[in-house]
Amino acid sequence: MEATEVIHCRGHPRVSASHPTTFEVTREDTLTKNGHCIIGVGADKGCQGLSPEFRQILCHDEAVLTTVLSCGGIITEVHSAGSAAMTLDHQRDLVWRKSTFVCGRTIGIRSDRVAATLPTELVALMRAGRLMVVRMTVRRPG
Repeated sequence: MEATEVIHCRGHPRVSASHPTTFEVTREDTLTKNGHCIIGVGADKGCQGLSPEFRQILCHDEAVLTTVLSCGGIITEVHSAGSAAMTLDHQRDLVWRKSTFVCGRTIGIRSDRVAATLPTELVALMRAGRLMVVRMTVRRPG
C-alpha cells in the first residue's frame, strides 16, 4: 500500500530551524521568535486536510513515511515512522518528531532529521521566504 501527499509552503524571516527534536510546517502565515521548529508557513493543508487514503496507511505501526523537502534546488529526504496512535486531526500543523510522542499534529515519529539537522542551505532559503514543496510518501506492507 502506498499514498503520496504534496504540500506547498513558504519560508519566513524568523525561521531559525534550531529545534533539536522536531520540525514543523504550518498553515499559519506568521512566525513568532519562539517558533524554533517551524520551517514553513502558509502551507496549503494541515494534518486534517490529508487524504483519507494517506491517513489510513500512515496510521499504522508498520507505516514508513518518506518526506522530501525541495526548495531552490536543495532537496532533503527525511525518514519517519507512522503509528496506530496518530489521529491527524490538527487543522493547521504537521509535525515530524525524533521521539515517539503522538498528538493531533504529529505526521511522523522516529524521524531521522529535525529542524536543527536540516541543511543550512535549505534553512537560508526558507529564511529568505522562498517556496518549498513537501512531498510525503507513505508505504505499508500489505
